[in-house]
Amino acid sequence: MDNQHVLIYDTTLRDGSQAEGVSFTVASKLRVAQKLDQFGVDYIEGGWPGSNPRDMAFFEQAKDLDLKHAKVAAFGSTRRANTPVEDDAQVKLLLDANTPVVTIFGKSWLLHVTDVLRTTPEENVQMIEDTVRYLKEQGKEVIYDAEHFFDGYTDNPEYALSTLEGAQRGGADFLTLCETNGGKLVTPFHKITQAVVDHFPDSKIGVHCHNDAGVGVAVSLTGVEAGAVMVQGTMNGYGERNGNANLTTIIPNLELKMERSTNCGKNLSKLRDLSLFIDDSTNLRPDIRAPYVGAASFAHKGGVHADAASKSTRSYEHIDPATVGNRTRVLVSDMSGRSSIMLKAKEMGMDVDGRSPEMKSFLEELKSLEFKGYEFESADASFDLLLRRFLRGEDLAFEVLRFHVGVEGLSQEDGVTSEATVKLRVKDEVRHVVAEGNGPVSALDHALRKALEKDFPFISEVALVDFKVRILESNQGTNAITRVHVESTDGKTTWGTVGVSDNVITASWEALVDSVTYKILLESESQS
Repeated sequence: MDNQHVLIYDTTLRDGSQAEGVSFTVASKLRVAQKLDQFGVDYIEGGWPGSNPRDMAFFEQAKDLDLKHAKVAAFGSTRRANTPVEDDAQVKLLLDANTPVVTIFGKSWLLHVTDVLRTTPEENVQMIEDTVRYLKEQGKEVIYDAEHFFDGYTDNPEYALSTLEGAQRGGADFLTLCETNGGKLVTPFHKITQAVVDHFPDSKIGVHCHNDAGVGVAVSLTGVEAGAVMVQGTMNGYGERNGNANLTTIIPNLELKMERSTNCGKNLSKLRDLSLFIDDSTNLRPDIRAPYVGAASFAHKGGVHADAASKSTRSYEHIDPATVGNRTRVLVSDMSGRSSIMLKAKEMGMDVDGRSPEMKSFLEELKSLEFKGYEFESADASFDLLLRRFLRGEDLAFEVLRFHVGVEGLSQEDGVTSEATVKLRVKDEVRHVVAEGNGPVSALDHALRKALEKDFPFISEVALVDFKVRILESNQGTNAITRVHVESTDGKTTWGTVGVSDNVITASWEALVDSVTYKILLESESQS
């Protein structure tokens, strides 16, 4: 079984869209489908026809997608109780979606049969069999999802198996065991899946798991170990409640840890890019701690760790990050040692002598700054500038002479406006400008750009994408130290900067100055 091929069934566009805070437009669903196809996903579940106009529009437009590999699946339920399958409106909509694959779910748990569907156990099995057979007669590949199978099997194994037998008699191409409530742990999940595989030796078994107990990935993998040949899940673990089993973790685990092949394996180096694309499509911030694809997955903070990783990456990295499109990162903090600084400098393209007195002094300065409240883990740009100033004596591209910002209350209709005055020296010329904004930080940002745009017109490319304020000593009231993190981008590169002060405006100004200074640095290096 070591070389067993596993099919990947993605339900990001259906089950994933049920997650809190996740919403796809029709256009974004089409783009995601194309990306999933390019990555090698075998099945793309596009939605539930009839549940909403967006899903119907997706299926209509998906017909024109030039997919090279993946098959699009429409999702729905079995026929209603006591209704001929050919007269069931929902089944008709499944056919109207005109997809090559139809995935239908039915009830495996007697609790749902009697208390939710309000029908008899016998009629429920017949509903499953009739619907599968009818869809097969229409020329569809049919995947049967046995909803709440593991709870149903635990409650009544014989009946749960009988529902699968109904789907098998109907001609289902796959029997998928759904851990709908997400509460089963690895050992019982494996035993039940193994029992099903043994009971249906001639059927292809799949698993569909949720993450309510935090083991969605683990039980999916043990399902494969028990003989399942299809895994259903979502990219980045999107899904209702605690999410679905995360395919961005499952796929590399199958390929790299379990020696199972997938059609995604040849594109594994694009995994992180795919993960980021999915998050961007829903306007969600990526999970930095996501296994394999998170920004922190191969990040080293402790000096001992960084030193060991510099000598042998295997010492603290379980795979080569490049395998999944990620990279090693060194985080700089008050836990850093010489090795951390040297690795970070190397990461930034700087060659630093770790034994120099300057390095010792810099390390002491860094730890002093961290003690004052500075944090450079998400402020690489500020650290880069600090390193250049301290070890190389590099000057700023401009000198700040003075800045001032005021807030003025106008009429009730006009609200409040902010005005900032900035005085800089740029190339031996003093620039004194005034600008307005909808807040003090906005006004300072506008004034700073205005003062620099003559000499550095590319500053207009910089956009602030995130602004975070943290009070470090809340017990000090209004005298508390404030840390401001700013995330900026020019459309090609994204960088973070930090400022710290007992005045939130001063802290913000410091982070803003570092942001534009770093852009000037990037531009200068690109032209050299």
